[in-house]
Amino acid sequence: MTAKLIRNAYEAALAMTAVLLCWGITLWLEGAAGLHTDVLVLAVALTLPLARSQRTADTRRRLTALVLLPVTAGASIFLGRLLASHYTLGAAVFTAGMALAIWIRRYGPAATKAGTLLALPLVALLAVPGPALPPNAQSGLVTWGWAALVGALACGGVWLVQVLGDRFAPRHWRAEPDPEKPPRRSRLHPRPSTRMALQMALGIAAAFILGRLFFDDHWPWVVLTAYVAASGNRGRTDVLRKGVERLAGATVGTLLAAGIALAGVTGDTAVALMFAVLTVALWLRPLNYAYWAAGMTCALSLLLGYFGQDALSLLPTRLEGIAVGAVLSVAAAWWLLPVPRARRRQPVLGTTSPVS
Repeated sequence: MTAKLIRNAYEAALAMTAVLLCWGITLWLEGAAGLHTDVLVLAVALTLPLARSQRTADTRRRLTALVLLPVTAGASIFLGRLLASHYTLGAAVFTAGMALAIWIRRYGPAATKAGTLLALPLVALLAVPGPALPPNAQSGLVTWGWAALVGALACGGVWLVQVLGDRFAPRHWRAEPDPEKPPRRSRLHPRPSTRMALQMALGIAAAFILGRLFFDDHWPWVVLTAYVAASGNRGRTDVLRKGVERLAGATVGTLLAAGIALAGVTGDTAVALMFAVLTVALWLRPLNYAYWAAGMTCALSLLLGYFGQDALSLLPTRLEGIAVGAVLSVAAAWWLLPVPRARRRQPVLGTTSPVS
């Protein structure tokens, strides 16, 4: 266990170094170009999951990410504007994009990796506090061009930090590129990728509907949980476990954020504490997903407080939204084309998700 914790600490240090590098450069750009602070959130939201998905990537995969991620990050900004002005249409496009990112896994490893790069900016869009910002802070949000640049910075920062880290790290800590393996044909009909895509689409669509009806501008909490619980779906039990772990972790993160809010932590101190919480959550994530859920919930609460929201008063609403999103994903996985128990151990191409 000690060796595993040390290795986890190394991986967490690499990821957070890349995050801080990208955040620092973006912070300079924010001041030099007069950008809105949400560009900093986008930098963190893109770099953090990218550091995980690119950990074993070879040069070709990293170059592919350097091309695709800026494009999809820029496109996600248009989608964010669409959600703000035409919610129903934007929700439909978002749902279709998420389902497509999973469905194309049927075409092999290259398509699976492209799907991951498509999903990253969409998930980041839920973390960037656009609709959740106060009305007087919603003008001047990041444009598609700056978002594309941040996407390129995220790719470059992750690449630089991971390559340099592995060069000086002990050999047994270095990540080796995953060998390309031909996809194994499944005897399930429809294919697992189709089942997962349909389950994801149903869960996210329902989350958009109920999120808007019952949580107003805080609908991203419901949609994000619906995505996280269903991503990397290996069957009914897996989705149920993720939903329970996310809810349990969010509860702990909520209590931690409440204590921080009561202590009056604000401003730059809150930002520093947010990065510290994320580092610990990354370190403990391989042990149990609940640690990551707790850290993310606490960090997002600190972020909303930084943007002027009363995070303490919104904590019960956040928990309710997370619970609703988890229930929707579990229901979709259990009742829409569930994977039969006898086949659940069968490997499914691309079932893991770097952002789950």
